[in-house]
Amino acid sequence: MIGDALWEVLVVQLAALLDRLTVRKIIAFIPVVILIGAYYHSIPIPPELMLIGDFLAYIDIFSVLFLVGVLSRVTTILFVVRHVAARIASLVGSFVAHLQRFDARHRRQRGAPARPRPKPDQSEDDRAYGGVWGHVELAWS
Repeated sequence: MIGDALWEVLVVQLAALLDRLTVRKIIAFIPVVILIGAYYHSIPIPPELMLIGDFLAYIDIFSVLFLVGVLSRVTTILFVVRHVAARIASLVGSFVAHLQRFDARHRRQRGAPARPRPKPDQSEDDRAYGGVWGHVELAWS
């Protein structure tokens, strides 16, 4: 029965504690180790170690501030990339519209024969009066 209790405490519960252990908890525990070591050996603690201990204790705040700074840069970069992509899309759209205006897809081949022009149904005398109004003028004369 004592063996089972020792197994429970020294193996099972220790394994569960190590499972829940994170880097954050280890870093938060470092200043405690420094203080215990300083009091145990009765040596004075330099102020640098105390500042390191404070920094490690407040590392969550520093990491959040760092992440906010990085995220603000990322959003700025994404804003610029989004505007550049929109500008490129508008330029491509205007370029395609410009090409369609020239109708570059249906160019005539160089060796293709020209279509014969239809012969006019009016003689040269009728054309001198000017199209439809020429017929009206002829009717009055």
